[in-house]
Amino acid sequence: MGVAELPQKMEALARRASTLRDSLQRSQGNTESMVSILGSFDHRLSALEAAMRPTQVRTHAIRMAHDNIDKTIKAADAILSQFDLARRAEATILRGPHEDLEGYLEAVGLLKGIVRFFSSSKNFKGSEGLLNHVNNLLSKSALKIEEEFRQLMSTYSKPIEPDRLFDCLPKPPRTPKADHEADGGHSTHSEHPSKGLDTAICRTPTLIPPRILPLLHDIAQQLVQAGNQQSCYRIYRDSRGSALEVSLRKLGVEKLSKDDVQRMQWEALEAKIGNWTQFMRIAVKILLAGERRICDQVFDGINFNKDQCFAELAGSSVMTLLSFGDAVAKSKRSPEKLFVLLDMYEVMHELQSEVEVIFEGRFCSEMREAALGLARRLAQTSQETFADFEEAVEKDNSKTIVQDGTVHPLTSYVINYVKFLFDYQSTLKILFQEFETGSDTESQLAVVTIKIMQALQNNLDGKSKQYKDPALTYIFLMNNIHYMVRSVRRSEAKDILGDDWIQKHRRVVQQNANQYKRVAWAKILQTLSVQSAGSTGSSAPADLSNSGVSRAMIKERFKSFNMQFEELHAKQSQWSVPDQELRESLRLAVAEVLLPAYRSFVKRFGSLVEHGKNPHKYIRYSPENVDQLLSEFFEGQQFGEQKR
Repeated sequence: MGVAELPQKMEALARRASTLRDSLQRSQGNTESMVSILGSFDHRLSALEAAMRPTQVRTHAIRMAHDNIDKTIKAADAILSQFDLARRAEATILRGPHEDLEGYLEAVGLLKGIVRFFSSSKNFKGSEGLLNHVNNLLSKSALKIEEEFRQLMSTYSKPIEPDRLFDCLPKPPRTPKADHEADGGHSTHSEHPSKGLDTAICRTPTLIPPRILPLLHDIAQQLVQAGNQQSCYRIYRDSRGSALEVSLRKLGVEKLSKDDVQRMQWEALEAKIGNWTQFMRIAVKILLAGERRICDQVFDGINFNKDQCFAELAGSSVMTLLSFGDAVAKSKRSPEKLFVLLDMYEVMHELQSEVEVIFEGRFCSEMREAALGLARRLAQTSQETFADFEEAVEKDNSKTIVQDGTVHPLTSYVINYVKFLFDYQSTLKILFQEFETGSDTESQLAVVTIKIMQALQNNLDGKSKQYKDPALTYIFLMNNIHYMVRSVRRSEAKDILGDDWIQKHRRVVQQNANQYKRVAWAKILQTLSVQSAGSTGSSAPADLSNSGVSRAMIKERFKSFNMQFEELHAKQSQWSVPDQELRESLRLAVAEVLLPAYRSFVKRFGSLVEHGKNPHKYIRYSPENVDQLLSEFFEGQQFGEQKR
């Protein structure tokens, strides 16, 4: 830039500064004018607001008046509607609940709603008269509801006929009967009807129709809310308790004391125990379970002690049933009672879970403990009866002698007894668990059975000594022990006692058969002994003088044989070996030693008498005749029945 240009630049800058100053002065003037205008406008707004304030106050007052009028009209409508509801409810209350119970309960609900309405509107002065009227109606309704509850409970608390109750029980499966033998007056429990029932499902009869239960619930609720719970309690308890008692009485349940049970004949007592096991199932599974269920439904959600009510309505009936079982458990023990005791124990064990559910809670504790206590007593008595039976078998001193050596009544009785024990295997295992001894229940059953069998065998050994003929002693022992072995092999006892027991006692049978053969036939075989008669090795008559055998001796031998054989036939055809296979086996064993000896004797010495006078007097029987007569042995014939 040259020095000459500087003055020009300075002059231009001065002009711009002057222009900017003029602009600022004009802007300030505009601002002052705007402030003046806004101040004037604010003064006018304040004047307008002051002018409108009285109008706003009047408008708000009018709006508040309208709101109050609306509220008053609504309150009046609500009050008038309560009067209308009271009139309608009163008509229903006066008609009573019988024709329309649901409508009646609704009317009661309306009246209670009216009381609540005016109780919350205490500033309404004219409600006192209406409240008094409504409360009077409620008092009347409470009496009518109580009467209706009593009427309904009476109508629908009828006893159930026995046929219907028995139809509700599942049908028991068919069980195999015991293989009864002649038992000489002894008897055992002949069947086990309860097996399979513990897992079966019972059909439930209708104690109260389902449509009635909600009505009873609603009435009970009204009664309790009205403070009439004692009346409700008493009506329900008495009605249902009476129905339960009459149902059981019609079924055949009766109250029997220990003395009544003790005086009863066994056949009558056995029948009553059989009935009792059915009665217990019906009572617990059907009647008491049903009573518990409807009691819970009727009083569900109501402030009411339903457990105590159920306990009181059921108590008398339950104790009557349990007292009979208790009397049997405490009565004098005897072997024949074991199986009915096991039946009773089985039923009580089967019902245990249901008893604990039905009789839950402290009010039912007495019945629950009584039922569980009875089960324990029955188990204890059964256990003691086992021991009694073993001892009774060992010490049985009956003088009965089976003249034909057949199976003794005691043997058939004991074997049937043992068979029935195995029909109760599952029950016995549970029973043994009540008295744990550290061993498994199956081995305990085996121990019990072996002890009983050994006791029987010991007793039979004693009875066998009553026979004067030793041969009949062995026939008796052989028959009885064979019967024991055969019965075990054909029953479940085989699996418990095992093959060792069976084989051991089969050997005992064979030993007695061998002893019989030796004792009964040794003498006659000695008569036929060739050595004792003498022999030269030749059968020619010419040799008699050299043989040392005289015709007279041979005649005596034949006569002795005839006499002994006829005596043996006369006796032993009356003896009995009831098992056909054993009988044939024994005859064959005798024939195998007798016939060869007789044939040999006849062949060797028959010629000495055949050519003499009256040969048939000496050789009375051919070997074939002897064989035929042997087939008559052990048939148990009487004298008049013998085939000759």
